Parts: sequence; structure tokens; C-alpha cells
Amino acid sequence: MHPLMVSIPSFRAEETTLEKGYTVFKIEVLMSGRQHTVEKRYSEFHALHKMLKKIIKPPEIPSKHVRNWVPKVLEQRRLGLEQYLQAIIMENEVLPKIFLDFLNVRHFPSLPKTESCGSFDTDSEDLSKLTHQPALLFLRDPYLLPAARDTFSNVVIEGVIHGIFYPDLQPR
Repeated sequence: MHPLMVSIPSFRAEETTLEKGYTVFKIEVLMSGRQHTVEKRYSEFHALHKMLKKIIKPPEIPSKHVRNWVPKVLEQRRLGLEQYLQAIIMENEVLPKIFLDFLNVRHFPSLPKTESCGSFDTDSEDLSKLTHQPALLFLRDPYLLPAARDTFSNVVIEGVIHGIFYPDLQPR
């Protein structure tokens, strides 16, 4: 199961002077404890569906043509689009980049496995946020130049020596 959840809790009508108007669907995306919203028109869902058909077998998408724009019909479309997105997530072990881009998901963590930091996308802004944070800070190398008054480095050295030469005597 993916650490990605989507829902479409609402929609709204957009009136324009050039067009007859359209409906915007509010998509809530929850990934790894972070939530954001994306607003998409049905035409964007339809374009996504056409692109996904080239790389995976997506579920059926609700009908493109709606006879009347009454709230009940729009509610059915909202529910159908929500089920469409959820089915893509459930049916695909690896989610296509097109789908993640549609949801504005920039970094999608890989499944837990033994790998280095290579799971970052080099085109992503997340790589610039990857920094080294020291756990301990020494002003000089405690292994090469231990000072007699420096008790902390002695503790570190003694711990390492104890762990290497007396591994069976670990405290419980």
C-alpha cells in the first residue's frame, strides 16, 4: 500500500465571460503526514487518462459528457473521479510520474529497501535540502589527539574498544 491518499471533498463552478463555465474539483492529497490541495478541471483528468493509457491500464474514467449541470450529476462525477484516482493508487505498485505530477507530488519515497540516498530525484528541489548534520562535534580528532583532561573522548574510545574486544559484555 502506498503512503499516498487522495480524496475529492468538493467542487465549485467557475463562470467566465469567454466560456460557458466549468467545474473545478478540489483534490486533497495526503502523503507521509503532509497534506496539500490541488484544483483540477475535468478536462485535466481526461488528459491525464489519455496519457496514462499509454503506459498503464487505468480504470474507467467517468463520462466526458454530462447532459445537465445539476448538483446531483456533478456529485456523481466528483465521486467517480475520486474513485478513479484511488483505483490508480491501489492497482499500481509503482505510480507513474505523470500521475504524481498531476497531484503535484514532487518527491515520492521508495519502498523501504537497502539503498543509499539515491532515492532522490536529481531534478527535484529535495536534493538541495539534503544536508549532513553531525551527531557529535569535536574540535579535533579524538582518536588521533586525545587530551588527558578530555574525558568525553576517552569515553568514546573506551566504548569503541569495549565494543570491539568485548562484544559479549554489552550492558543490558
